Amino acid sequence: MNRKLYIGFKGKNNASCILVKRISSDGYLLTNSFNGIKRDIESLSDSYDCVVLFGIDKNLIDTVRIEEVAEKETKEFSVLNLKKISAQLDEIGISNYLSDKPTHYLCNDAYWHLLRKFNRNVVLIHIPSIKNISRNLIEGLSMVFR
Repeated sequence: MNRKLYIGFKGKNNASCILVKRISSDGYLLTNSFNGIKRDIESLSDSYDCVVLFGIDKNLIDTVRIEEVAEKETKEFSVLNLKKISAQLDEIGISNYLSDKPTHYLCNDAYWHLLRKFNRNVVLIHIPSIKNISRNLIEGLSMVFR
C-alpha cells in the first residue's frame, strides 16, 4: 500500500494550506516557525511511504518549482522520481521546473527534516502565493496529486 501524506503551511490565505485541504482530507499543516516545524514533524507518524510538501514562493507566477535538495547541517536529496512528477505536470499544461539550489527559509527547513524522517521519500513543490496562483493551477495540481 502506498500511503501518501500531503503537507502545507498553516494560514487561511496560504495557497499551500488551500491546496492540501483540497487534495486530502487528512493533510497536515505545519506551523510557520522554525521551532514549530521541527516539533510538528517530530510528532508525525512515520507510517507514510511518501510525503508531498507544498511551500510558497512569492516570486513564482503560475508556475511551480520542484526542489531536488534541502540543505541544513547536511545536503539531503529526494529519492523520488522528480522528473516523472515534472512530466506529469507538463502533460496537463502546468509550467514547472526542477531546482537543485536549496532555499534557506521555512520550506527548506521543513523539507530537510522530512527528508531525514521519511528516508528521503519526500518532494517539496513550491507554488505561487495566493495572489499569483490561478484557479487552473490549483485544479491541475489537485488532479496530479490526488
